Amino acid sequence: MEVLERAELDGLLNELKRRGYRLIGPRAERGAIVYDPVETSDDFPAGWQDEHQRGVYRIQNSGGNALFDHAAGARALKHFLIPPRRLLWRAHGGDSDFTVETPRSTPPHFAFIGVRACELHALALQDRIFIHGPQPDPEYKARREQAFIVAVNCHRPSGNCFCASVGSGPAVTAGYDILLTEVVDAGRHYFTVAAGTVRGQEVVEVLGLRSAEAGEEAVAEAVLQEAETALTRQLDLSGLREVLLGAADSSHWESVAHKCMACANCTMTCPTCFCATVEDTTPLGSGTAERWRVWDSCFTTDFSYIHGGAVRKTGASRYRQWLTHKFASWEDQFGTLGCVGCGRCITWCPAGIDIVEELDALRRKRQQKLQAV
Repeated sequence: MEVLERAELDGLLNELKRRGYRLIGPRAERGAIVYDPVETSDDFPAGWQDEHQRGVYRIQNSGGNALFDHAAGARALKHFLIPPRRLLWRAHGGDSDFTVETPRSTPPHFAFIGVRACELHALALQDRIFIHGPQPDPEYKARREQAFIVAVNCHRPSGNCFCASVGSGPAVTAGYDILLTEVVDAGRHYFTVAAGTVRGQEVVEVLGLRSAEAGEEAVAEAVLQEAETALTRQLDLSGLREVLLGAADSSHWESVAHKCMACANCTMTCPTCFCATVEDTTPLGSGTAERWRVWDSCFTTDFSYIHGGAVRKTGASRYRQWLTHKFASWEDQFGTLGCVGCGRCITWCPAGIDIVEELDALRRKRQQKLQAV
C-alpha cells in the first residue's frame, strides 16, 4: 500500500490522461453531485456533502477539504456504458436504391474516478448480462473493457444506503484498477493507494509513491470502520424470494400504487436497471429512416405492450413486476440479486416510496397470513 498526498492527486489524473483516458468523476453541478467529465482535482466537489432521505436530496458545503465526502449521486456509470440513446442503424432510400448504414465508432476510453463499492457491484451485474450472458452487447463490452476504474472507499454512506445488507459495501473489495482511501486528519490530507490490476500497478509505479506507514494504514482502516458504523439501514434477505413470489395477489401492491407516480425515476437512477426499447423515426422528406435504442422502464404502460394491449395495465402490477424482479426473479435469471443497496431509488422517488419498508411490509403480511392458517 502506498500514500498519495493531496497535492499529488493531479499527477495521477495527468498520467491517466497521458494514457489516452477521458476522465469522468464527481462534480457538484446544479444542486447535485453527478459523474461528469473532469480535468483536474479542482473539479471534484471539495467540501460538498449530500443529504439523502425518502424523496429528498440536497447538497451543502461543509467548509472542509475532503473531495469524496458524499454518497452515490443521481447518475450511475451505466449512463456512460449504456448510453440513454444509441443509434442502431440509419437507412437511406431513393427512387431506385436502398442502403442501410450501421454506425461504427471507436469506443471511448473512460477513466472513472471516485467509484464506490455499490457501483462496482452494479458493474459486475451488468458484465454478467452484457458480456457473459447469452446475448452479449458488443458496444457495452468494448466500452467496459476500455474503462479504467479508480475506486474510492466510502466513508460517509447516505441515510438511504443498505449496501451491507446485500453484500456490496461499504468497503471496496474487487473490480478496481486503483483503490483510494481518502484521509483528512490532523491537518493532513492524503490517500492510501492499492492497485487491483496489472495496468493499475503500472500507473502507480509511474507515480513513484512511497509506502504507507503503519499509522497511516491504521487511520485509513478507521475510515472504513466508521463507514460501517454509520450504516444503520438493514434489509432482511432471508426468505425474501419466497415472500415476493407468494405475494402476487397481495393487497399491498394497491397501497403502493396509490403513492407511485410511475415516473420511472427509480429505474433511471438505478445502477443495475438496463431495460430498453427501440424507436423508429422517418423525418418527412428526408429520404432516411433511423432506429434508436433508448432507455425504458417497466413502469411505463407501453413496456409490456403486445398485440392487443399492455400486459401490465395498472400501477400496482408494474410496481409488483419491478420489485419482484429485483429481489426474486432476477436471481432466477442471473444467479444474484438485482439490487446493490445504494438507496438511489429511495432518494429520487418523488413520492418517497422506500423499498426497504415495502419489502418489510410484504414480509409482515405474509407472516400474518401464515399465522392465520
